[in-house]
Amino acid sequence: MTRIILVRHGETTWNIEGRYQGQEDTPLSERGLKQGHLLAEGLRNIPIDAAISSPLQRSFQTCKFCADLHNLPVATDERLLEINHGSWEGVLAGDIAKTYPVEFAQWHSTPEKVQMPGGGESLEDVRKRARAAFDEYATKYAGKTLLVAAHDAVNKAIICDLLGLGMEHFWQIKQDNTCINVLEYNEGVWRVVLLNSTNHLGFLFSGIEQAGL
Repeated sequence: MTRIILVRHGETTWNIEGRYQGQEDTPLSERGLKQGHLLAEGLRNIPIDAAISSPLQRSFQTCKFCADLHNLPVATDERLLEINHGSWEGVLAGDIAKTYPVEFAQWHSTPEKVQMPGGGESLEDVRKRARAAFDEYATKYAGKTLLVAAHDAVNKAIICDLLGLGMEHFWQIKQDNTCINVLEYNEGVWRVVLLNSTNHLGFLFSGIEQAGL
């Protein structure tokens, strides 16, 4: 069996502002740094054999806090990068809604049909690269536990895909900052053991709805 502990990065200032991040390399906020340390403490006594992160600093630093307590290096994988939001990156959600009213409404109703404007990605693009990464992890780290740090859209897309759900179910998965998901692969079958756990932050669920990804 291969076990993957999939986490989302800590809070960033753009998360607070409701600004779409995408592949912009935004830093963790002060609260995001605290969340990262709490995540690390929450995983301190969990056996972890290897750690892989998106190259973006918000995920890499979150992952490193955890890996440091296990004396592990952090490898990076560009297939874990957040969705490329194209011309939406760096823009407040409210401003996107005004400039791209049709596309923005579609993103929240039928996200599987949206191709991000300005050279951005679709959820299918994200799903394909994330699934290729996870299929590789399942064999390369067979019998081991792998820590993977990524992003909101990436996590939602891969969780949907591993459960056999299409990208139309994207918004039915929630991913809080530094949430923990546990996924297991055994004999060709993936299963979700834990989803969006935030117990390490001191609460069962956050109730926070972020305007930007």
